[in-house]
Amino acid sequence: MSPSTARCKPARQMVGWRMAAAGAALAAYALLSHGLMVYAAREPWAVAVLFGPLVVVVGLAAWQRRQTGLMAACATGVALLVAIVARGGVADIQRLYVLQHGGLHLALAWAFASTLRSGSTPLITALAQTVHTRFTPELRAYTRWLTGLWVVYFLAMVAVSLLLYALAPWAWWSLFGNLLSPLAAGLLFVGEHALRYWRHPEFERVSLRSAFDAYRRQGSP
Repeated sequence: MSPSTARCKPARQMVGWRMAAAGAALAAYALLSHGLMVYAAREPWAVAVLFGPLVVVVGLAAWQRRQTGLMAACATGVALLVAIVARGGVADIQRLYVLQHGGLHLALAWAFASTLRSGSTPLITALAQTVHTRFTPELRAYTRWLTGLWVVYFLAMVAVSLLLYALAPWAWWSLFGNLLSPLAAGLLFVGEHALRYWRHPEFERVSLRSAFDAYRRQGSP
């Protein structure tokens, strides 16, 4: 084993542990959110527990990247949470949860779709260019299509969410919004990675970890 390989191995292990810890934290948060939405949805403190961590995480990321507009939005979110808890909640808390879920997915759909405009580089194309040494026209077309697929996925999540809210018991929506939505995103990410090399064996292979690292680099200031 070369010295450079030996130095990279602990770094890769650290990334693996961080990904595992992040996955475990997200799973625990999803389970907690589902329980609170079913059994304590109208409690003011539950609103703070459900929305607080999201606002704090986004705010910290914005602070690290010096995104002042997003930092201001997060500060406003914290002030709103304090006001909601102080006044004893809101009249229709379930609608607030649905709006939060839909707003997040619509924002993601817009972020992906905006890169499909003429003259722009599709988001996944930009990510793929950082990990592929051989970037062919076929791969460029595929990554553009994949960016569009994620737009369709995010919009579909919004549509299913609204249908469940309108037609199904609240517990069903909570199960979908807190557990099935993130699980579906993970399945699409992993499933597409496997299907890509079955349908396109000519594409240069990259690991899921490399794709994750590319996402992190793309989001860095």
